[in-house]
Amino acid sequence: MNGFDSKGLDEDAFGEKSNLSGLKTFDAFPKTKASYTTPTRRGGQWTVLILIICTVFSLSELKTWWRGTEKHHFSVEKGVSHELQLNLDIVVNMPCDTLRVNIQDAAGDRIVAGDLLKREETSWNLWMQKRNKDKHEYQTLSHEEDDRLSQQEADAHAHHVLGEVRRNPRRKFARGPALRWGDTVDSCRIYGSLEGNKVQGDFHITARGHGYREFAPHLDHSTFNFSHMITELSFGPHFPTLMNPLDKTIAETDAHYYKFQYFLSVVPTLYTKGRSALDAYTRAPASAAARANRNAIFTNQYAATSQSDEIPETPVLVPGIFFKYNIEPILLLVSEERGGFLALVIRLINTVSGVLVTGGWLYQIYGWVGEIAGRRKRQPTEGYLTGKPYSD
Repeated sequence: MNGFDSKGLDEDAFGEKSNLSGLKTFDAFPKTKASYTTPTRRGGQWTVLILIICTVFSLSELKTWWRGTEKHHFSVEKGVSHELQLNLDIVVNMPCDTLRVNIQDAAGDRIVAGDLLKREETSWNLWMQKRNKDKHEYQTLSHEEDDRLSQQEADAHAHHVLGEVRRNPRRKFARGPALRWGDTVDSCRIYGSLEGNKVQGDFHITARGHGYREFAPHLDHSTFNFSHMITELSFGPHFPTLMNPLDKTIAETDAHYYKFQYFLSVVPTLYTKGRSALDAYTRAPASAAARANRNAIFTNQYAATSQSDEIPETPVLVPGIFFKYNIEPILLLVSEERGGFLALVIRLINTVSGVLVTGGWLYQIYGWVGEIAGRRKRQPTEGYLTGKPYSD
């Protein structure tokens, strides 16, 4: 059947003898006996190399499938939102009784945030010592290091955010450094969470008697010092382990009449894992989808810019720390999805098959090149005899 008889060849010599000789007539790929093959060291090394490459590529495919792929979607947030939670942890280099904390939003409402947030008398030197001890955490906005920026970048991915929230279920504010005997109490730590209207607003910290009319003794301008250290400033549910642009930043000044301004652009964000969590958003608002599914986290991201200057001592201009925030009318959905198991098997088969075929071709080409080079070395060369011409 294979044309061996016409050339005087024995077909049985090219396959193992078996009682199932009748089935051999259907074999389109006749096999060579093992006794007719000679194993080489080069072939064994090549086989080991191919196996290693197949293993590495297969593990890479498994890792990619297990982690999933991240996708970003933009949408208009469903439903009507009314409230926005603000989380703040800041230390100002002024006594607590000299500070006023308020929120004025676009709806015209004024919230006396100082009555809702906690205040704690502290020492500025203690926080500066903490900053020097954790020098890679507290930084100025003008000298941000790469590790801080990379941490912010990591907190923008769904896999990292979901992992951090699950590893740190407690959503409490960290304890500050304890006062010691002899420490000067000259600063105020303001921290906590409060609810405000989900509209454009202005959160500010000013001095007593400046910015709003009140029946209180006028504070001398020489006592102003709005140097501050922000441990956390976030919007939405409190997740203290996530890094925001203004978290762990410090701003100092030697001027008394000084105005720090921060302009924030807040973007509602829903982090999901798995297709089911993303489908949940299509049937409910983002906040409700996050509460109903443990693989969904609803929070807010924001971009920040700052502008700080010393201002003239006039009644019109008010010194202090001002956070002007604006809510963007979009919703960012960051979803981590994993493909089906059948798709993984198909990718693994394609990967292994491609490596085997490519490896076989490279091995044959390598053998052909070696054979041609060997033939050239064995090829005889022509020689020429030289001598003196014959003369009588």
